[in-house]
Amino acid sequence: MSGGTILPGATLGLLGGGQLGRYFTVAARSAGYEVWVVDPDPDAPAAHFATRHLCAPYDDPVALAELGRNCAVVTTEFENAPASAMARLAADHGIAVRPAPDCVAVAQDRIREKQFFAGLGLPVGPWQPLRDASGIDAALAATTWPAIIKTARFGYDGKGQVHVADAAAARTALAADPGLVPCVIETRLTLALEISVVLGRAVDGSVRCFPVAENRHRHGILDLSIAPARIDRQLAAQAQAMAGAIAAALDYVGVLAVEFFVLADGSLRLNEMAPRPHNSGHYTIDAGSCSQFEQQLRLVCGFAPLDPEPAAAAVMVNLLGDIWQGGVPDWQHVLAEPQARLHLYGKDPARPGRKMGHVTVVGSAIADVLAKALALRSALGIHDQD
Repeated sequence: MSGGTILPGATLGLLGGGQLGRYFTVAARSAGYEVWVVDPDPDAPAAHFATRHLCAPYDDPVALAELGRNCAVVTTEFENAPASAMARLAADHGIAVRPAPDCVAVAQDRIREKQFFAGLGLPVGPWQPLRDASGIDAALAATTWPAIIKTARFGYDGKGQVHVADAAAARTALAADPGLVPCVIETRLTLALEISVVLGRAVDGSVRCFPVAENRHRHGILDLSIAPARIDRQLAAQAQAMAGAIAAALDYVGVLAVEFFVLADGSLRLNEMAPRPHNSGHYTIDAGSCSQFEQQLRLVCGFAPLDPEPAAAAVMVNLLGDIWQGGVPDWQHVLAEPQARLHLYGKDPARPGRKMGHVTVVGSAIADVLAKALALRSALGIHDQD
């Protein structure tokens, strides 16, 4: 280490070996670092590039001890890796953990997360906490319908979520799946669109934001991202300022993603945050001066953030396992398009709903880039009516 920074040659620890970890590992190995990954999947995507793969649960004490003895810093690519495991690494082994375990703990629990946002005076939509079955009557009586029930922990990509029209439907859903509780019950809002801010915050508190992304979802999973978002500069700046305030309040170090709803009147409501790089930030790999993974590497190693140059127009299309169900997709159309970049994550098997890769189309004009991305999306068999 030099001046509190971690230099190439050091070993970095990573909890989680999915595609986000894969990109982080590639960035780190390319810069001369070693990377040890903890993930229970023997074929974890990040393990394909890691120096060492500890195939174990995220909270396995033997694996954590190995990280503690050998790593200069530990980070995460997955908020469901236990914050308690990260806290144990910091307390028992005295190594840097970035972001801090408390940051991850807030993001892991929707009840705690919404209370945190509200405590900062930031706008959230109407919601009610439901911590246990004894509170059902009070929570339902206070809810404005229709609503969405979201499990407080371990829910992502639409998992652990149920749309309900009224209190009776909510009771039925909660009775059918007691595992939803604890949860939050959110009033469904009429949205103009959804956006996300991906930022990097350094040890010294300096912050740099990537261009705001505009996001579309299908079946609760991100379908495509458009960057920069087609919103006015004032709204984009407001979203970035809110995300920066969240990072400052957490004393966050690393890359943080914050998702927002934009209402019909143009106002913002916070949705949720992710203490890691984000699917909607994948466009940064191919558009702009640095990727979110290069930024993450710099920040967890104690360096100042890079200042992302204004990105080219970019549209990222998620590729889910659904399009593999008839066999390996025909990549001819993607590879024949000079403005397109194909990314595959090395996952097997290709299950429906599983993120298998993405395509990014880059160019100088959003309208042109979006048209090409939608044409490629259709050629790959992704249809809105599915």
